[in-house]
Amino acid sequence: MKVFVTRKIPEPGLELLRKKHEIEVFPYDRIPRKEEIIKGLKGKEGLLCLLTDPIDREIINSEPKLKMIANYAVGFDNIDIKAANKKKIPVSNTPGVLTDATAEMAWALLFSCARRIVEADKFTRKGNFNGWGPMLMIGQDLENKTLGIIGAGRIGTAMALKSQGFNMKVLYYSRNKNQELENKLNAEKVNLEKLLEKSDFISIHVPLTDKTKHMIGKRELKKMKKTAVLVNTARGPVFDEEALVKALKEKWIFAAGLDVYENEPNINKGLFELDNVILQPHSASATVASRTKMAVIAAENMIAGLAGEIPLNCVNKEIFKEN
Repeated sequence: MKVFVTRKIPEPGLELLRKKHEIEVFPYDRIPRKEEIIKGLKGKEGLLCLLTDPIDREIINSEPKLKMIANYAVGFDNIDIKAANKKKIPVSNTPGVLTDATAEMAWALLFSCARRIVEADKFTRKGNFNGWGPMLMIGQDLENKTLGIIGAGRIGTAMALKSQGFNMKVLYYSRNKNQELENKLNAEKVNLEKLLEKSDFISIHVPLTDKTKHMIGKRELKKMKKTAVLVNTARGPVFDEEALVKALKEKWIFAAGLDVYENEPNINKGLFELDNVILQPHSASATVASRTKMAVIAAENMIAGLAGEIPLNCVNKEIFKEN
């Protein structure tokens, strides 16, 4: 069968696909436009896409042969699942493999914000360092502070567990009780308001849904400590970005570390003007091991789906129950 891949992914995944099917990879190192995806999908049974590709109803309905959609990402809010369900097309994701990589990036942002690493680097490179000073680049301590985890799934749990070396108190806000965090860290499940008010560091790990969109806005930011650091490696629209810019500019909070943005790839210009925010290009999972494993899993899901099997990481298994 034929598979269209919307962007070049690590070679082990592509090689796995080539052994079973004929593949066409979008030739440019950029996000393809909608019409380019439709053109590439023509005559193909499989679509391997990225989180940056909005796979809507029009794209899904554009190719009658389409039998399988494999998303090279954990999240799948970029795909119209209802449209896929209507055509009985399995959709898969790549969970699990980027858990530690993303948790590590969250910690990297947290450290960098707390100790003003990026700001200090810029300061030094500009030739402004004239010797040690008692008030120079003063940041926030981590030891014995309170870490708030919003969303205690795989990544949120991994993030929290890595706090053990700093003897941090852990609060978490989640739909379900996290027994692992409570057993290992004596973590406390709290409501969002308490977490925001009591935490010195807050890390976001929720999926993007109608309920989580803009869950952090002006009201929530106002509840946080003025010394608080906020980190987001989940989804950009979880924040009201305009409110975040205002909060950082007016020093409602100490700093923020962002790997994702509300309207990617566009970033609120106000963020570029601030020293108390660190901006990453949605690269939390960007390690050799994680990205390679994601490619292999996406390929395995595709191969299973095109063979008429239920992909291991199928996110819409209900279509098989209806058959």
